[in-house]
Amino acid sequence: MSRKTILDFYRMKEENDKITWVVLYDSCMASCAEDAGMDMILVGDSMGMAVYGLPGTVPVTMDMCIAHTQGVRRGAPNTYLVGDMPFGAYHASTEDAVNNAVRFMKEADVDAIKLEGGVAVTDKIKAISQAGIVVIGHIGLTPQSSAALGGFKAQGRTTDSARAIVDDAVAVYKAGARMLLLEGVPEEVCAFVHKILPIPVLGIGAGAACDGQCVLTVDLLGMFRNFTPKFVKKYAQVGEIAVNCLKEYISDVKSGAFPGPEHKYKVSGDMEEFNKLFAQLEKTLDL
Repeated sequence: MSRKTILDFYRMKEENDKITWVVLYDSCMASCAEDAGMDMILVGDSMGMAVYGLPGTVPVTMDMCIAHTQGVRRGAPNTYLVGDMPFGAYHASTEDAVNNAVRFMKEADVDAIKLEGGVAVTDKIKAISQAGIVVIGHIGLTPQSSAALGGFKAQGRTTDSARAIVDDAVAVYKAGARMLLLEGVPEEVCAFVHKILPIPVLGIGAGAACDGQCVLTVDLLGMFRNFTPKFVKKYAQVGEIAVNCLKEYISDVKSGAFPGPEHKYKVSGDMEEFNKLFAQLEKTLDL
């Protein structure tokens, strides 16, 4: 399996070959995604909730994102990898934006970075793109701005807000974004953006009328148990399986069923010599 490039995704768009994209945070899950043939991986700032138990994404730092992205790259060396620019990593200045995007490239071997926002961040998108880094835009329901949006609520459900999303999409594209992610919008809005933009447009909770889908692995595997977004299809109930496995482990330990003979190491010498050693130590050790 060879790592895809941005040109592969443009070809996939032309051929109507849907792009598959997942969000994950560790090397073990990354290796599973690569073995499955996943097109893209995003190490999302949703790690704040899924990994660290935080109430949102705002507290996530660049150092946290870099560390997790490094692990994911080790687990998926041949998969297109996207680093997620966390809150505060690009808001203050274009210099901050470029420097942090460069950190992702140099320290975590990503193929692209993603950042949230539309018209308001076009100067950052332009600066990062001019530095030779692939930028993926993210508009609609943007978790870093959830407080300003009134919570994790779908966007673009009125004509005014739909127009604002289209304006954001066009601005992000003109600023140099090479792909675009739409989150939490009606399918009709996503379909229109997909129709007017020549770049790959992907959705997460945005319907099927686009070039591909993005979803969190903790959601599709049923691992994140706090809440389930409307747009998630659970392909497994790993969380329930894990609870049942841990219950069985607890029961086996308390009953003495684990560890069994097959889980134990055996001495390689004469057991009689071991017993003599233990008897001598028991007499001489001062405890």
